Amino acid sequence: MTRYGAQYGPDYTFLGVDRCDLDDSATYADADVVIVGAPFDGGTSYRSGARFGPAALRAACYLAHDGSRPSLAMRVDGLKDLRVLDGGDVELFSGDAARSCADLERVIERVASTGAIPLVLGGDHTITWPDVTGVARARGWGRVAVLHFDAHADTGDIDFGSLIGHGQPMRRLIESGAARGDRFLQLGLRGYWPGPETLAWMAEQGMRSYEMTEITARGLDEVMDEAFAIARSECDGIFLSVDIDVCDPGHAPGTGTPEPGGLTSRQLLDAVRRICYELPVWGIDVVEVSPPFDHADITAMLGNRVVLEALSALARRRQDDRDGTTWDPRQPLLDGRG
Repeated sequence: MTRYGAQYGPDYTFLGVDRCDLDDSATYADADVVIVGAPFDGGTSYRSGARFGPAALRAACYLAHDGSRPSLAMRVDGLKDLRVLDGGDVELFSGDAARSCADLERVIERVASTGAIPLVLGGDHTITWPDVTGVARARGWGRVAVLHFDAHADTGDIDFGSLIGHGQPMRRLIESGAARGDRFLQLGLRGYWPGPETLAWMAEQGMRSYEMTEITARGLDEVMDEAFAIARSECDGIFLSVDIDVCDPGHAPGTGTPEPGGLTSRQLLDAVRRICYELPVWGIDVVEVSPPFDHADITAMLGNRVVLEALSALARRRQDDRDGTTWDPRQPLLDGRG
């Protein structure tokens, strides 16, 4: 069995959406989005606790958990206008990274093969390796571009004697061919890692990394315009990976490896909105929310809103495609009159 219900704590779905069974694809055959919990933090290099992230992300909201969230900005209900189901947590043993990654990859491939978007709640960033690999196996090997929001490049090779960890998933993806290095866009990098050898490897792969100084100087919208153009070229779909530590620790304190000087929560939400409205998204994960280090649920609430912003933008795109209308996600639909 790969499904464990809730691996830690009470068994509830994301804000009350309907359940499905990850072992039975017939239960989500009509889904647009399938939420999958990946409570794994066996790849952390500093502070653990992200195994409790899926439960926190599902619960962090002051409104009723009634399976409905109308978006003020986008005038859609991402939980109602899309068929969103929650399959619970994949059973992941943090003491066996290889087995856990293999189990998660099989589930993500199964979900993606139905045409649904797997939306994975992490867990540390190790899980992006099986997440993207599973999508690539189902939708097209090497045909998925990756937009990666993070303080860290996660392109290390061997850490603590292991090839698997939250500092290495992007290297594993590129080495395998599941994702192309020259269609791998990283936004929000900063700090004091990695070193010259790893940076040289990244350059050899053709990776494009937007460090925070460049984002500040050019503006996030200009950087994203450029990243979108690269991602769309010669790839058919996008995988969006959001490490919550892309935000400044003042906006996301509950994470394993905090790095000062990051995006604001508003910038991250605006970026996610644009990506999910403007690009063909095949998969999403939100990782590195570590509740033991959170304060007043600040980080869990932000992660929850990242998920809702993504779902709302997907729903808005579907509505506009159906109605033949268009919208600039940088402009409000609200006209001041309600």
